[in-house]
Order: sequence, then C-alpha cells, then structure tokens
Amino acid sequence: MSITQVRAACPHDCPDTCALLVTVEDGVATEVRGDPAHPTTAGVLCTKVARYVERTYSPERLLYPMRRVGKKGEGRFERISWDAALDDIAARLKPIAARDPQAILPYSYCGTMGLVQGEAMSMRFFHKLGASLLDRTICATAGFTGYKYTVGASIGTDMEQFQDAKLIVIWGGNPIASNLHFWMRAQEAKRRGAKLVAIDPYRSLTAEKCHQHIALLPGTDAALALGLMHVLIAEDLLDHDYIAKYTLGFAALKARAGEWTPERTAETCGITAEEIVDLARLYGGMARRGEPVAIRCNYGVQRARGGGMAVRNMACLPALVGAWRHAAGGIQLSTSGSFPANRAALQRPDLLAGRAPRTINMTTIGDDLLKPASPAFGPQVEAVIVYNANPLAIAPDSAKVQQGFEREDLFTVVLEQFQTDSADYADILLPATTQLEHVDAHLAYGHLYMMANNAAIAPMGEAKPNSEIFRLLAARMGLTDPCFQESDDQLAAQAFDKTHTRAIHFDWESLKRKGWQKLNMPDAPFAEGGFPTPSGKCEFYSATMADDGLDPVPSYIAPYESVASNPTLAKKYPLAMISPPARNFLNSTFVNVQSLRATEGEPHLDMHPNDAAPRGLDHGDMARIFNDRGSFLARVRVTDKARPGLVVGLSIWWKKLSRDGKNANEVTSQRLTDMGRAPTFYDTLVQVDKAVPRPGHEIIP
Repeated sequence: MSITQVRAACPHDCPDTCALLVTVEDGVATEVRGDPAHPTTAGVLCTKVARYVERTYSPERLLYPMRRVGKKGEGRFERISWDAALDDIAARLKPIAARDPQAILPYSYCGTMGLVQGEAMSMRFFHKLGASLLDRTICATAGFTGYKYTVGASIGTDMEQFQDAKLIVIWGGNPIASNLHFWMRAQEAKRRGAKLVAIDPYRSLTAEKCHQHIALLPGTDAALALGLMHVLIAEDLLDHDYIAKYTLGFAALKARAGEWTPERTAETCGITAEEIVDLARLYGGMARRGEPVAIRCNYGVQRARGGGMAVRNMACLPALVGAWRHAAGGIQLSTSGSFPANRAALQRPDLLAGRAPRTINMTTIGDDLLKPASPAFGPQVEAVIVYNANPLAIAPDSAKVQQGFEREDLFTVVLEQFQTDSADYADILLPATTQLEHVDAHLAYGHLYMMANNAAIAPMGEAKPNSEIFRLLAARMGLTDPCFQESDDQLAAQAFDKTHTRAIHFDWESLKRKGWQKLNMPDAPFAEGGFPTPSGKCEFYSATMADDGLDPVPSYIAPYESVASNPTLAKKYPLAMISPPARNFLNSTFVNVQSLRATEGEPHLDMHPNDAAPRGLDHGDMARIFNDRGSFLARVRVTDKARPGLVVGLSIWWKKLSRDGKNANEVTSQRLTDMGRAPTFYDTLVQVDKAVPRPGHEIIP
C-alpha cells in the first residue's frame, strides 16, 4: 500500500485559510487534517472542513457534463460528452459575441478563494471576449471601502498577536462559527486576563462566551462608534502625540463626535448610555495605561445602508487612543491588502485591448437579468456563465433572481461540484474539481501566510479544474493567445509579485513543498504611522471621500428599513431581520453535506419572547416570515438570544433543501450600501405569523 501526505490549503470564504495535510492511500484521500506546524491553523480544523473527504467522495458529486432536458429549475439533465458540451456552448456564445460580447456575463465569487481556480484563466477568457464585467460586491466591498478611506488598505492587526491584547472588542462577528482560529487566540488572551466584549444585535455563540455583550439595533454601528469617540474626546482618553503625528482631520472629527452624546447614541442604538460610557472608558483607559486594545471587526456591520461608514468610524478608534503602537493593538477587518497579489498577470486586463465593457453588480442580478436592452443599460443579458457561486441561493430579492434565470432565452452555463439551486437552471452543467483535485495558490484575509494547494488525488469522473474548463472554452471560441496555454503551475508561479518587499522570497516550487510562507510584515504595521492613504496618515478627514461625493468626516447613515428611518414601513413590518451564517454552513457551501445539514436540522427563526407571544407563536411552531418582496418558512425558536424587535434566521439554506423551496433571501433587498455598492442583507424589515397550511398541504413537523 502506498501512503503519502499532501500539503494543501482550505479554499473556502473564511479568514482562516487553513493549512491542510491530506493523507492519500493508493490514490484515495482518506483524511484531511490541519497542519500542526502552521502557526495559525495549529492542527485544528472546523467541523465543516474536517469532513472534506466526505464531501469530495459524495455520491452527489457532479462527475460528467450534462445538458438540460426539463424545464429550467426542474434539475433534469442528460449526460453528454465534453466535446458535445463545449460545442454547444461555443455555438451559443459565438453569435452573441459577434453582436455584442457585453451580452455575455460571468457570475462568480468565492466558492474557491484560490488565485488560480478563482479569477485567472476565467478572467482572461472574459477579457478577451469583451464580456460584461462583474462587480463582485456580495460580501465585503462596503467595509473594504470605508476602511480604505480611513486606513488606506486592508491591513490590520496580525491574528497571531491577538492573544497578547488586554481588551478585545469583537464587533459584528461570530468567530466561533466563522473565524475559529482567531477565536482560539481570543480565548488564550482571555486566559491571560484579557476582557472580551461582543457588539452584535444577536447573542451569538461567541457573544455568550464574552465578558460583555452589547446588543445594539442592526445598522447602528456607526452611531455607536461616534458615541464612543464622543466619550473618548470629552474625557480626554486620547493619545495626543499619536493624533498629532499620524492622523489627519482631528478637529473635524471632534466637532462631529461632539454631536453624539451618550444619550443620543443610546437612543439611536437601542442600548443604554451607561454601556457606551463604560466601554469608552474601558477602551481609552486601558490604552492610556499602555495596554494593548484591539478590535476584531467582521462583515456583519457592513450589511446595512450605512455599512461602509460604520467600518470607517470603527477604524478611527485605534488612532484616537494610539492602539496601533502595539503589535496586539489596532483593528483587523481583513489582512488581504497585505498580500502583493499579482492580479494583472493572472487576469490579463490588457486583453481588453482598450475596450471598456459595462459593469454589472452581482448584488442586483435579480433586476439586471430582467432588464431589456436600452441605451443606459446596454444589451440584454443573453448568456450567463456561473462558477464559484450559487446566485439562486445567495443573491438578495430571490424571487426576482429566480425569475431572471427562468428566462427561456437566457443561455446559462454552470460549473459546479454539486447540483445546487443554481445548477438546476443550467442549460449546460459542467463538473468542476474540488480542492483535493487541483493546484492553487492562496492569500488569506485573516492571517499573513501565502499558501499552496497541491492536488492530492486525480479528478473524480470527468471533472476538470475551472482553469482547464476555461482553457477548453477559449480554444472552442477560437481564442489563440499564448496566455490560454499556461498551466496551473505557471499561473500559480505568477500569483504574487516577488519583487515586492513583503513577498521578496516567493518561489512557487518552494511554496508547494512547504505549503505556506509568511509575508515580510512588521508586527505593528502602523506604530509610527506610514498608513497607505494619500496623506500617509489615518484620515479622520478624507478628501478622497469628498471628491467621491461622500461626507468626508465620520457620520451616521440610518438603515433604509427601521422604525426610526421608515416608520410607515415599520408599522406594516415591525421586526428587523438579520441572516448570519449557520455554524455548519459557509454561505451556501456545505448545505448538501448530509451530516452537517442533519446537525442544523432545518431552517430556524430565533425571536424574543416579547415578539413571539403577541403573535401566538410558541417554541417549535412553524412561522411565515414575509414582507413585500416575498416570504419563507422557518421553525421558531423562542429565545432571548434575539433582542426584542429582532428576528434571526441563521442561513443560507439551499432553497430546494428547505420546506417551502425558499430561503431568507426571499425577503432581502437589492438596495446598495452607502459606499462600495454592496448588499444590505441585514437592513430588512419583516412581519412574522404562524404558518397555516392550505387544505391538502399539511406542514409536516
């Protein structure tokens, strides 16, 4: 028997980007475990990825090209050859490309975070065609934009330093479910005497294990940050030296924060003034004593109308108190900006040859698939190629998304590992490899290691890597540029700019052998300023924001849908709803893994007793959650984890695996954030009532 161990990397949309060791016996993967030598993975995997072998060898894997034989959405297909599939795709795409290639749209996101299997050969293909560009906004661009205006780039506290912090504020995240290895560091800090504070509308698994939980109203994080600034300034809990040397616009910030008294902030956020004052004194007081204070900001805060401003305001706090002076101080939203990823080499935008195709926002795909041709919009979308994404499950205003994909005149190609909700709408369905079956290079957004993924096993059935599928499509479309002949290893060797000081020792063959390599970054990146902003300082006042038509000073932007901002709508739909990830799912990934889905059970809706009682809802009842956009069913859990006025639907279920063929995105909106053109998933008002079965349609408990 031949037993080998292969170095790999977790590909999923998670900050941890774990280093994996894959055991292979006679060509069969038998175990996936965390690399104990990797400093952040430390031998530990989440429950989801620990079952990656089960997922790879699932009997539900797509193994052969398929052609639709039923109606769109029915999910009925016949097996065809790769030649037939490629011929069909080329026959449909060529005349569209000849008329106007912008009528062809890619739809992809982070089904894999790999730089090779994500957006490399695929973007070369679409750039050469001149297809519509996709604004990939579905997760993080609001927060990235607000953070960039303030700090300059997605650079922050190194995850390996958090265990030395004396105060950790976990703001808008549930790392037990979505950032496990940061949570391990936070727990170590707690054992060393640090205080942990969670800021979240919902008492998540993480919030339950923190010393304090501040349950503010959804979409009011920017106001809370301003209230904290007010107290810090009023009580002089500031690092004046750091402010003078390394920040810009303090006078303007002081004037704005002066408007946000604890009382006004408390009323806006739905919390007490004491909570605001006490947290500000704790944060500022510890910093003044020279103790490291850190904020771990996650993406929940930016999924409301003012989400970009919320992250901007939070990013001002460390500079006010000088928290950046310490390796274990500061803030982390993402570390992705630390990596000198060489995307131009991978994606080859020069293949556009001077063309400037329109850009379609992936968040508004529901509306855009239904738009006719017009001078403002351009050509109607005639073809969509979906890869690394499941828009039928994850895009907002789901009824419109479904209506768009149901168009008989829309040619849809889906590259997938499993028959997802979106795969059911494909005209041609192509089998894609999993992480164990292909080569890739990875950066991370929660730590500072470049990562390599080696193929551990041969592709299952006739599955092919995304990169190879787009090479084959390019050949069928007559695209003969030499760049379409580059292998995955050749692509991976270009993943990082080795002339950059942070990756000066990058060598692909060496990285493949070791599996991971840390960037050359200082432990405290902004201890002496050096922010990658236009001024080189942390910008409390941003001239760039003013040029972009935005308020250049931190402010508060109320949600679209709340009692305060829209009382008429709130009278009809009085409950705010958020839909954070369920612990055993990752966006819509892993929902089809039977063991994980069995753990989740079914879609649930957590609601406070004060909200359940007047609606006649008891624990275990089936409820209908609805607004003008749509409705879905979920099993009620009556609990004070949800603050009054808030319901929480842990998500995202595949629609076809839920009771009514719907999920939480039936009620979410296509409205965009204040900056970054991102979705407002957590800016949603609903009503909830008991689900009453129609005659002959009994709701099965």
